[in-house]
Amino acid sequence: MTAVVERPAVTDGTTSRTPPKNTGKKVALLAALTLGALFAGLPVLWMLASSFKRNSEIFAFPPRLITPGFSFDAYTTILTDPTKLRFFLNSYVVALSVTVLSLVVAVLAAYAFSRYEFWGKKTINVVVVSVQAVPPITLLIPYFGLMVTLRLYNTYQGLILTYMVFTLPYAIIMMTGYFNTLPKELDEAVKVDGAGPMTALWRILVPISVPGLVSVGVYTFMIAWNEFLFALTLTRTEDMRTVPIGIQLLMGQHSYEWNEMMAMSILGCIPVLLLFLFFQRYFIGGMTAGAVKL
Repeated sequence: MTAVVERPAVTDGTTSRTPPKNTGKKVALLAALTLGALFAGLPVLWMLASSFKRNSEIFAFPPRLITPGFSFDAYTTILTDPTKLRFFLNSYVVALSVTVLSLVVAVLAAYAFSRYEFWGKKTINVVVVSVQAVPPITLLIPYFGLMVTLRLYNTYQGLILTYMVFTLPYAIIMMTGYFNTLPKELDEAVKVDGAGPMTALWRILVPISVPGLVSVGVYTFMIAWNEFLFALTLTRTEDMRTVPIGIQLLMGQHSYEWNEMMAMSILGCIPVLLLFLFFQRYFIGGMTAGAVKL
């Protein structure tokens, strides 16, 4: 019997190591993100700080975030003024109405585009996309004349219908893309049970399309809430003005109420910020899921 002698493995004196982490790139990326956050956040921070100053301290030099005149007077003035509170009420009525109506119409139109083939489908799709390419300012005068003719000038209905012209194309495109990601077997299963297409839409597709609905709803609300040009042109009296117009009205002929402008701007930002805060997960998911070709 011969003994088998195992020879020790020959090594070159080096040991296996895990590759070092590329900390340089991570530090550079973190620094870039920090600078970007500061660039985006400092104006908001300065606006917030200015809302607590006296009007005479806004342009004081050297600039200071917190001044001896720190007070809530600007917010008190706005929240106790019925005219300024009416600006917020008008914005809520218009923005919520536009959001709800746009979602309902967009869901119905997107379901038809996603599930059915009909004559003129491609042409209508091109028209919907083309509307998005039209600069809104080019339609300002025609819409003014149309609203006056229809006696909708200086009314909620006039603002709502006008805003829907600009929000519906985006809403239809996004919801169509989202419905395209849902299998058609869901509709067929509902038909097997004897239900119709509207049951499949509202009982099956809409409940599982919450991310898409949220993303479209947030975007639509934001557009209607922040719109300035048509709100200025299609309204005449202060009881129909919205928040962006209310901020502009604080610019007087001889003096500007800077602290009140900043306070109203902060209050005007809160609804959109809350929407993004509570629905951020759905908003991102809906945007990515709906980003497909029609």
